Amino acid sequence: MKMALALAKKGVGFTSPNPVVGAVVVKDGAVVGKGYHRKAGGPHAEVEALRDAGALSKGATLFVTLEPCHHFGRTPPCTRAILEGGIRRVVAAMADPNPAVTGGGLDFLRRKGLETVVGILEDRARLLNEAYIKYVLTRRPFVTAKCAATLDGRLATRTGDSRWVTGPKARNHVHRMRHAADAILVGVGTVKKDDPRLTTRIAGKKVSHPLRIILDTRFRLPEAAKVLRDTTDSDTLIVIGESYKKNPRVLAKKERIEKAGVQVMATPTRAGGIDLDRLMDRLGARGVTSLLIEGGSRVLASAFSCRIVDKIAFFFAPKILGGDDGYPICRGSGPQRMAEALSVERIRLRRFGDDVMIEGYMPSAGKSPTPPGKG
Repeated sequence: MKMALALAKKGVGFTSPNPVVGAVVVKDGAVVGKGYHRKAGGPHAEVEALRDAGALSKGATLFVTLEPCHHFGRTPPCTRAILEGGIRRVVAAMADPNPAVTGGGLDFLRRKGLETVVGILEDRARLLNEAYIKYVLTRRPFVTAKCAATLDGRLATRTGDSRWVTGPKARNHVHRMRHAADAILVGVGTVKKDDPRLTTRIAGKKVSHPLRIILDTRFRLPEAAKVLRDTTDSDTLIVIGESYKKNPRVLAKKERIEKAGVQVMATPTRAGGIDLDRLMDRLGARGVTSLLIEGGSRVLASAFSCRIVDKIAFFFAPKILGGDDGYPICRGSGPQRMAEALSVERIRLRRFGDDVMIEGYMPSAGKSPTPPGKG
């Protein structure tokens, strides 16, 4: 199963909205076939492993990181391939949580006389597909909030200079996070200050570029911004406030930008900014299963206030600005009492050179949002 999980990781960034899945065929104690789901619409992991095993699959055991599918999608059911391959036993790390999938694959295989086992290294399998699990259960994206800060909690100096807070190893990991995400989200202030491309760059690796989402309530994005002139196969989506969509200036700018292939979406606002809770529903409807929020300060504060964050990835560099005039991680009113602070659980620490990343989960994700400044 560890081998199957390692194979599944190879599909990260390429299979959405499908899960990442790995499979291994074992016969007489030897691995005779291996496979993983390479991209959405392509053969599933079980099919790849069975093809690799060939005739040796007869009477063998199939180890797979997710319950085999028993429904027609873009490809035929994997249960059919398992039966045709002569597999005797199926060991799955976890059951498929998708409520839309009718007819359990493992139940079907048991009825056909195969031995089945489920729950081997389930925690690792669920972690690998945490975005898929949330999306199929809620139809909303799994949201990770990321920042890079000094030890005294500043994203940038008072002049807005933030290059570079962290070192190259930490920045390379952020690009791996981008590769794994369906979409990346920043505020228009970040675009105006840094003029980022918001693309994925990993040396020597084929990468996936996320959908670039810019929160721009009043549509202030410079038309010369690099993000509007990207040449990757990804798209850019500008989210503006509904109250501005009929403004003559906005309409003219919207028409010019959309002619260049950039999408503009008008959504409800909340406390003067984009209502991120409502936006998550709309992104989910577009098939966005995972979202990486990269800032800036007000966007991060709004994301935590709206309780949309599932996971944090806070990078801290061994640097101290030593003043109170830089850009904080979150900007705006917070709670009045420490007891009202948001808790982070399942903490994990990782080092990237001299930088440290704190990774953890928000237990409050999905609960009703509270007004800004009230907790």
